[in-house]
Amino acid sequence: MNPKIVKSLSILTGVLLLAALAVSIFSDIADAGFLWIGFFFICSITFLGIPKLRGYAYAMMIFGSVTTALYFPQYFVEYDGFKFSALIVPLIQVIMFGMGTSMSIKDFLGVVKMPKGVLIGVLCQFTIMPFIGFALAKSSGFPPEIAAGMILIGCSPSGMASNVMSFLAKANLALSITVTSVTTLLAPFVTPFLMGWLAGEFVEINVVDMMFSIVKMVIIPIGGGLVFNYFLRGKAKWLDDLMPIISMAAIALILVIIVAAGRDSLLDIGPLLIILVVVHNLAGYTLGYWSSRLFKLDERDCRTIAIEVGMQNGGLASGIAKEMGKIATVGLAPAVFGPLMNVTGSILASYWHKKPIDE
Repeated sequence: MNPKIVKSLSILTGVLLLAALAVSIFSDIADAGFLWIGFFFICSITFLGIPKLRGYAYAMMIFGSVTTALYFPQYFVEYDGFKFSALIVPLIQVIMFGMGTSMSIKDFLGVVKMPKGVLIGVLCQFTIMPFIGFALAKSSGFPPEIAAGMILIGCSPSGMASNVMSFLAKANLALSITVTSVTTLLAPFVTPFLMGWLAGEFVEINVVDMMFSIVKMVIIPIGGGLVFNYFLRGKAKWLDDLMPIISMAAIALILVIIVAAGRDSLLDIGPLLIILVVVHNLAGYTLGYWSSRLFKLDERDCRTIAIEVGMQNGGLASGIAKEMGKIATVGLAPAVFGPLMNVTGSILASYWHKKPIDE
């Protein structure tokens, strides 16, 4: 991007930020909406032209989308009797299909090639985050359904974002992809069991129904994506290039729908929920890394496990909340976790990218 354009956009971003702050303080909340929305989206565009900040562009776009839903929720709840929450499961299926198109049998061979790393990654994923989520839910004082959402995001598998961050962090990308693949395929069985065990005191959990819901959202579309990859990989390059963009757009739309549906609850408990979600996320990175160290994995594998544990599949968690019929409550923690983990993940990946590998 032309440096003059970047400079102009940066100045405009700063002006928008100051204006938004002033309007927020001295005027009605809705008046500041357009300025905050403009600030985040201009940040997103600006960051694309700055190599060191490019990794944060998508996070800024997500913040802009979420801000839009907070200020103008009426446009994202329903239209002419059609509730937009009905789009969440199909969007999750599109994302999982996209994940399937980027996978192959080679991704699962890592279980044989790196059994120790994969086993530790999977065990850390389904122990550290669920129990931290449970501890935070118990201590939060939130209404039961919102507290259950913190456990739900902890019980979810890792997602594709962790693979991107592992690559940027100079971690073991092959291990990252394998752990993501294995935890995602185990999710229909492990996630309902953990939810029934840990979240049962907060909200009623039908383990069998949840299992079939996850199969519908994960196994079937990923299977379709794998078939597509096997027969058509490279023969429909336009679709290969388009699927990541579609997946990112689908995640943004899911977050907008959830935030709009749960806006009132989010405004009531938002600051505390954000703090607890950040604690959950950072604890996942920390304990994932040091647990790997404890089992004597090398530095690259430790970085990989840390990112895999700390970054969850918020989209899948949102889909599960929708299938439970509690998108405006149980779905809030996943909606907050998603954007924030992209920011913290980008910062961590940037830090590790600059730090030499110390075996």
